[in-house]
Amino acid sequence: MADSPHDLGASDFIALTTFRRSGEGVSTPVWVVPDGDGLAVLTPAGTGKLKRLAHTDRVTLAECSRRGRVDDGIVPVTARADVTDDPAEVGRVVGLLAAKYGLQFRLFMLVERVVARGRRPREVIRITLDESADESADEAAASA
Repeated sequence: MADSPHDLGASDFIALTTFRRSGEGVSTPVWVVPDGDGLAVLTPAGTGKLKRLAHTDRVTLAECSRRGRVDDGIVPVTARADVTDDPAEVGRVVGLLAAKYGLQFRLFMLVERVVARGRRPREVIRITLDESADESADEAAASA
């Protein structure tokens, strides 16, 4: 179980759940890196998760597989997200992801560039865990 942003940031993938106006959650497996006291995720501009984040900054996170499967017993962590398309920030997070994921990140970006016929604009989702997230996780673990 992840006890801090750095625990989640050390995961290969996290399930990032964003919420529709109806309150329905939509989970997406994403690459993640620790970034200061929070986490950072990179996503192409115009994605559904960015549209949902424009409505509400509430997200949940859970360690998951490459395909987004969250193991039984994993309690999602509540967090807040903000989005930036600042080129310096995007470049910095690209560097962090390239350092963490190495060749697989570079290959993924290359394949995406070929398929999209050029570079796609990207945005950074900066995630900060809620103060109460640690307490909720501790309570859930104690009741399990």
